[in-house]
Amino acid sequence: MIMDKRLRHCPECGNEDLIRDYEAGELVCESCGFVLSSKIFNQGPEWRAFDEEQREKRSRVGAPLTWTIHDKGLSTIIDWHDRDVYGRKLAPDQKARVYRLRKWHRRSKVSGATERNLAFALSELTKIAYKLNLPKNVLETASIIYRRVVQRRLIRGRSIQGVAAAATYMACRQCNVIRTLEEVAEAAHISKKEGGRNYRFLLRRLETRVPQVDPQGYVSKFVSQLTLSGETENIALRILDRATDLRLTSGRGPAGIAAAATYIATLLTDERRTQGEIARGAHVTEVTIRNRYKELTQKLSIEVDI
Repeated sequence: MIMDKRLRHCPECGNEDLIRDYEAGELVCESCGFVLSSKIFNQGPEWRAFDEEQREKRSRVGAPLTWTIHDKGLSTIIDWHDRDVYGRKLAPDQKARVYRLRKWHRRSKVSGATERNLAFALSELTKIAYKLNLPKNVLETASIIYRRVVQRRLIRGRSIQGVAAAATYMACRQCNVIRTLEEVAEAAHISKKEGGRNYRFLLRRLETRVPQVDPQGYVSKFVSQLTLSGETENIALRILDRATDLRLTSGRGPAGIAAAATYIATLLTDERRTQGEIARGAHVTEVTIRNRYKELTQKLSIEVDI
């Protein structure tokens, strides 16, 4: 039962329950059967879909707008097959004309220095996101951050890879996706020092609020890397909860204290892993793990057998 926008009730009986019969092209009153209109059109698709996958494949709309492409996904392209609409090969003079059109069309897509910078930087962001296996929302957020940098003309004097890495790390922090600065810098082929310098610069100039990293978010990552049990993960999380209540995590690197809690949990559950194994996965030094290990065991009165 669908109510027509123009005919809201039946002129015969006054009933407001109207039915659209698309096969007959009629608008019919459900109560008395009076035909209000015999010239209605089905504005839906002419194809049928039996599940969501078929519906997505047969949809004729274009791709959604995205910030990860310099023209937001509204680009066009001239095909390279050199054939007309009927599939016939083009004549030599037509082929030369299409070649020139294709060349100038490609050049016009990236017209200025800013467009070229943005196109290259967004491709770098996509590469970094692919290497780190980041979800799409993080890539979109990083692209928006980089566009803000370009709009405020903050890119001058800085490498594209460095600013792209800083934007990616900031997006990970904002989207609560656990990635360390070392991992992002390694994916961007820059040093951690350069990545940190650019990240601090963006924090100051963009005036963006970035949430603090929760050490508990690192525990699941370490447990997965070291193939540990769920019991070990639960113990490490409880250790971090007690450490947070006693404010032992203040002023400490989240990766280091999470690595130390994981190391203590492996000792308690007898799933022993060396400090070197945990340090490599956490991108911290063994000295950091030993220092945090001593603090946690002494302050929380944890007895472990080494």
